[in-house]
Amino acid sequence: MTRWSRLSGKVGGEQYAARFAALAARGEDVHGEAAFVDGLVEPGSRILDAGCGTGRVGIRLAELGHTVVGVDVDASMLAVARREAPLLAWHEGDLAHLPEPVAADAPYDAVVLAGNVVPLLAEDTLPAVLPGLARLLRPGGLLVAGFGLDDAHLPPGCPVTPLADYDAAAEDAGLTPVDRFSTWQAAPFDVAQGYVVVVYRA
Repeated sequence: MTRWSRLSGKVGGEQYAARFAALAARGEDVHGEAAFVDGLVEPGSRILDAGCGTGRVGIRLAELGHTVVGVDVDASMLAVARREAPLLAWHEGDLAHLPEPVAADAPYDAVVLAGNVVPLLAEDTLPAVLPGLARLLRPGGLLVAGFGLDDAHLPPGCPVTPLADYDAAAEDAGLTPVDRFSTWQAAPFDVAQGYVVVVYRA
């Protein structure tokens, strides 16, 4: 069981989507992740939104002209994604055991892990998840992840995944570090900020 499944409680797809709709209504930028990834890849790239949730990031990337496939373990989240973007491919599955259709759509130009997907994985699966995702990338493709590094940037009860553990798993998967930032707006990385956006290349 993923940590998300254990910690999400009664927070389903509709409630999660409503939260971001409220943020957008207040004028806050809810598309920072998509804008960041769009700036890294070529127009019309093929992108896997891994841990896609309600599809917020993937739908925006599709609006920007990319071909997007989404996968998530939470059926209630996927129900929202399918309603909002029925023409995109949304698959239910754990990132440690990727559904066959996700692999069949490979290779991808980029794989995105946004929204604290990394620390919300099932315990001890990171060393298996990253090689599985890396195998889906074309040579030179990018793995982009953003996640909190302290309690203030994580859901209540979610343990911190040390950045060193992520780096070790990525390098064991044969990926090469490219860059890292403290925000999706590409602020210079400072561990004291409690958040990281890290880019690796296949």
